Parts: sequence; structure tokens; C-alpha cells
Amino acid sequence: MFTDALHSLLNVHAWVVLLVVGLLVFAEDALFIGFVVPAELAAILGGVAAKEGNVTLTGLLITVIAAAIIGDTVGYEVGKHFGRRILVWQMFVPHRPRLDWALDQLARRGGIAVFMGRWVAFFRAVMPALAGLSAMPYRRFLVFNALGGIAWGSVVVMIGYLAGASYEKVETYLGRGVAVVVAVVVVIALIVWQVLKHRKERVRPAA
Repeated sequence: MFTDALHSLLNVHAWVVLLVVGLLVFAEDALFIGFVVPAELAAILGGVAAKEGNVTLTGLLITVIAAAIIGDTVGYEVGKHFGRRILVWQMFVPHRPRLDWALDQLARRGGIAVFMGRWVAFFRAVMPALAGLSAMPYRRFLVFNALGGIAWGSVVVMIGYLAGASYEKVETYLGRGVAVVVAVVVVIALIVWQVLKHRKERVRPAA
């Protein structure tokens, strides 16, 4: 029953895949949910669904990239108008050293910090707001935001797409049950990778 349920997750309607993945990518940057659910995991699983033929790869890429850019823009505006008040929220207090480090990087590197922040879950969630808070000109922010969104969105979706290719090969040669077990292992590995990466991110700036 579990294997059938997991296989069904890879075969839901295309609009459901696009809606869920798009909303998670958007909300990570606009609403700071990257602290809880990194959007790259959703985008990777969306890539698997694209390889399964449940959603078009082009549609998924457009959705992920657009959601990333628009979400960052909303985060920028939130930081610009409410940044100082948001930084005193309890959820940000334990991360104060990393926030100060990110603000320093924005002051020193400008748009490059926006682009690089896209590749780290914590900074992906807060960097747009910090850019708005630091009064970075929106045009400059938009350029690096768009470059980061296009590069990041393409990479994470294609990782999932290639993982989906492996899933199909396993299913063809060894059967659906084994393929689903492999998929479970991959998903668990991605989750563990996310947890370990969060821990490293927490230690690195503080050090």
C-alpha cells in the first residue's frame, strides 16, 4: 500500500504539481518558510514528476524560475518597508550572527551576494529582505535576482529530472516495487542532506 501511495505522488495532475512547487518556491523567499521547508526539495521532486511525464519540463522550469524571481521581489519589498521590525522577531534571534554576516556581504559584494545567497537555503529565504533593508537599488537587485533564479531553478529541476530518469530505468529492469524503494531512499537522502547542510550553514558564518 505504501509503495502504491508513493508512486501515486509521482502521478498527480500536472496543475497540482505546478501549483504546489510554485507556491513553495514563492513562499520560501516571500514568507521565509525556507526555515522549515527548503523549496529546492519541492523543485527536485517536481523534476522527477516531469521525467515521469506528469508535467512538462518546460512548464515546470518556467514555474520554478518565475516563482523564484517573483518571491524574491516580494521579499525585497517586505525588507524595504518592514525590515527593521522583522529582524526582531523571535525566529530570527538565534540567527543574528548569520544575518549580520549576510548584511556585511551585501555591503561588500552587492548583487553578487544576492546571486550567491540563492544557493544556500537560509540565505535564499532572507537575502531578498536584507537587500531591501540595506537599500540596494531595485534594478540592481532585479538583475542578480533574475540571474540567480534562472540558474538555481534550472539546476534543481534538472537534478530531479535526471533522478527521474534513474527511477524509470530501475522500474523497467527491476519492477515498480524496487523502483519506489529506490525513490524513497533518494528522498530520504535529500532530506538528510538538507538537515546536514542547515547545520553547516549555522556553524560557518558564526565561525
